[in-house]
Amino acid sequence: MYIHRVAAYLPDYVVTNEHFTRLNGLASDWIIERTGIRERRKAGPGENTNTMALEATRRALAQAPAFPASSIDLIVGATYTPHDTIYTLAHAVQRDLGVNEIPVVSISSACSSLLNAIEIVEGYFAMGKATRAVVVVSEHNTAYNNEQDTMAGHLWGDGASTLLISKERISPDDLRIVEVVTGGAAVVGKADESVTLKPVEKGIVMPHGRDVFTHACTYMARVTEQLLERQQLAVEDVTYLIPHQANLRITKNVVKQLGMDPSRAVSNIEQLGNTGCAGAAIGLGDTWNQLVEGNRVIITVFGGGYSYGAMLLER
Repeated sequence: MYIHRVAAYLPDYVVTNEHFTRLNGLASDWIIERTGIRERRKAGPGENTNTMALEATRRALAQAPAFPASSIDLIVGATYTPHDTIYTLAHAVQRDLGVNEIPVVSISSACSSLLNAIEIVEGYFAMGKATRAVVVVSEHNTAYNNEQDTMAGHLWGDGASTLLISKERISPDDLRIVEVVTGGAAVVGKADESVTLKPVEKGIVMPHGRDVFTHACTYMARVTEQLLERQQLAVEDVTYLIPHQANLRITKNVVKQLGMDPSRAVSNIEQLGNTGCAGAAIGLGDTWNQLVEGNRVIITVFGGGYSYGAMLLER
């Protein structure tokens, strides 16, 4: 199973830390010290989870003449910030592509959704039900976010990314998906209340950020170590680590636990904020052109709820 192309869409509108200083008195230096975030993107009028998913998918296909829309036989979408819970982002992508009567699935496992979406593709491929898939991850966090919330209102950004995945290799540049490992951890800590989004009550809230931080650091490092052990690899064999883009301090903590060179960790949170399940995919796209034959990449994620996972890629 191979990733053929990755593309992203980011809204044009930039929200700097100074916006929150004016709004609720949070100093930019305070935000940077605790999160690493300097700015984030915000969807404009007329933009939403679905429109961002469409644009990311169009961009991916524009880069992939060997992967025409007519060859797609599976679409998997992921988000916890849906524009429509019935006509989902995956349905919107299908309609835009004009490819009818194929499996179309939308899922949510918070910020871990990227890897669960790829696991769904693995299953369809293994059962012989598909051979070419679109995985699209898109988050419209600012549609749900309360900017007045001084605990978490400054964390969130909007964005989307699309991965084109094939059962067989299409080109030498394709990334082989070596293994994906995921799990749920809803029984630990304050998983049931640390991060919630209840649309009929309120938007995204994070009343127990310390609990999220602690378990994110623990699980992202642990599952990465488990994946390396399963593949009989050392940390030194990994070219890049792309963690879920939630907090720069989490990334630094995970890197330290792994004993990895910090320069190998990919980060976009400084410019994009927390873009949910799209963050790591956007990071993969940013890293794509730097990869050469023999390079290995691990994506490791953690989501509210709680959920976690890691994926090993190889060029």
